[in-house]
Amino acid sequence: MSRSEPSIWLLMLLAAVVATTPLAIDMYLPAMPMMAVQLDTNIGLVQQSLSIFLAAYGTGMLVFGPLADMLGRRPLAVLGLTGFILASVALSQVESIEWFLGWRAVQALAGAAASVVVPGIIRHLYQQHTAKGMSYVSMIMMLAPLVAPAMGSGVIWLASWQAIFLFLALYGLVVVFFSWRFLPEITSPHVQQRPAFFSGYRKVFRHKAAWPDIASSMFASFAFFCFLTAVSFVYIGYFGVSEQMFGLLFAFNVLALMSANLLNSRLVVRFGPQRMLRFGLIVAIVCATLLCVFNYSEMGLWYTVFTIAPLMASLGLMATNADAMIIMQFPDNSGTATAVIGTLRFGSGALAGPLLAWFYTGDALPFSMLMLAGVLAIGLSQLWRQVLHSGAAATAAE
Repeated sequence: MSRSEPSIWLLMLLAAVVATTPLAIDMYLPAMPMMAVQLDTNIGLVQQSLSIFLAAYGTGMLVFGPLADMLGRRPLAVLGLTGFILASVALSQVESIEWFLGWRAVQALAGAAASVVVPGIIRHLYQQHTAKGMSYVSMIMMLAPLVAPAMGSGVIWLASWQAIFLFLALYGLVVVFFSWRFLPEITSPHVQQRPAFFSGYRKVFRHKAAWPDIASSMFASFAFFCFLTAVSFVYIGYFGVSEQMFGLLFAFNVLALMSANLLNSRLVVRFGPQRMLRFGLIVAIVCATLLCVFNYSEMGLWYTVFTIAPLMASLGLMATNADAMIIMQFPDNSGTATAVIGTLRFGSGALAGPLLAWFYTGDALPFSMLMLAGVLAIGLSQLWRQVLHSGAAATAAE
């Protein structure tokens, strides 16, 4: 690269900004039954707060992505983190489920404003090696979902479910302080020439060369959400493992994702994001096929465990490199491109639950088949990419 690499402290700060979302999603999961009792409601309404959070987060990315390109990264990050802090404090004080759901939506919108700025900053810092920077940040950020459920359980044991949201507010306060002090300001030199809010979206969607990578990122997310939606049923309901063992198995998959990002950070500069994505695709096709065979044959738990781990790692590898290739194509609209990626990710992830319910058979085969379908869709998207680039190359040669 033409400039020195960012310090590990800046990478940790960027990861900490992004980690507000997984912490807000995962920390309160162990508290849901207690919250249903204390808020005098049923568990279903409390569980809906997760769907509301995801929907508001996706909507927030659509709104704040272009604003990141127009207003700059650091001001929007500070504004979003401040809103996250205030919403978290409000959540700790609510006494009804209606107010809880409303403030959860506000918390998600604020979190989207903060996290949407990060890929653009990484792109500016790493330039053509954006995939390397995104791998570093993703690897550090993965610590959040790894420890969040245990942290939530510990907070409940020491205090109450309200303390979880006070902890999130304190976390946000620390992050916003360091963001205000050390987050670099990245402003496009053409920002004043951008005439309208939706111009960035028009530029992203008219750039057909990016469509296959956007589709690849979306289908990788779909397969990932199939895992997240079904994993508790598969491990606890179908294979009958204990809650404690489930936590260990879940952590094993998170460690596989972190390892994939570490591997990518070491190799992507040498081989490039496209080749690393293809490597991940080959591993994913093999593992997803084996997972279907093992579950169709009703083989034991450990066949599934040791097949899912490399499959999840390969999904992380593909998503990271696809996202990097997308962001690199939009240096002046990285916030908008990030918004498109995030919205399609959460939208496709939202389909996982209904499809799993539709194909429910009482065993692990539907989840395996849907993950394989997602992986094969990535393969088709990359074939589409090859056709587009071959056509472009042929046109340029003429």
